[in-house]
Amino acid sequence: MTGPVVLITNDDGIDAPGLRQLAAAATRAGCRVTVAAPLHEASGMSAAMTAVTEHAKVIVEPRALAGLDTVPAYGVSASPSYIVVLATLGAFGPAPEMVLSGINRGANAGHAVIHSGTVGAALTAAGQGLRSMAFSLDVLSPVATGASGGATAIAALDDTDDEIRNWSTAAGLLTRLLPPLRRAPSATVFNVNVPDVPTDRLRGLRRAKLARFGQVQMAIAESGQGYLRTAVEETGARLTPGTDLAYLADGFATVTPLRSVDEAPDVTIDH
Repeated sequence: MTGPVVLITNDDGIDAPGLRQLAAAATRAGCRVTVAAPLHEASGMSAAMTAVTEHAKVIVEPRALAGLDTVPAYGVSASPSYIVVLATLGAFGPAPEMVLSGINRGANAGHAVIHSGTVGAALTAAGQGLRSMAFSLDVLSPVATGASGGATAIAALDDTDDEIRNWSTAAGLLTRLLPPLRRAPSATVFNVNVPDVPTDRLRGLRRAKLARFGQVQMAIAESGQGYLRTAVEETGARLTPGTDLAYLADGFATVTPLRSVDEAPDVTIDH
């Protein structure tokens, strides 16, 4: 079976190591790959349709990705979801049949996926009727470093060189998940989260429910006359068995099928 035409994008930017690893894995899997990703980091963009233009033109820079000489790659001055829409219009070659987004630095789990540029790109693809998959590497859970507590794990990971993270563990799941995604109904999204551990330490792959909250949350760190300062901190919420965050903490990779925005026909409205 001929591999699908695949767009690979992310929200960490065209130079992110996770993007290269995902593109390499898709190429090995026989996909016909084109990479188009933001010129600069675009985390937390959700499905925003934004672009930086010069004279009303979106900037597109051809790029060479290390070890992927035959893969067309572009840095684009736009958000991940905007890039997906541009790709469906043929901006980077043949329109994709599938979109892969990631591998993101940091888990995209729980209902906080709504804020993720990585997941937002996949959901935008689903809105165009395409199957898509979002990959994220969990760099915060204690299992990632073997630390005894979340705060210790976060502190320890602050100095980690992104180039030496276990991207290959996440990328290695692509060949396992491509066949079920291709069999799934159109507009299906697989949201995949993987612990930042070597492949031989991964305990397995589990289908998971979305946790009630995300891994971190915003807090007001300081307020004063005419200003606010925010910070990001752990939610501290108890992990619910069967959810993505619970499985990640136990050393499992997770996959959660998602749907893009749709109507709610079961809701009644009294007139």
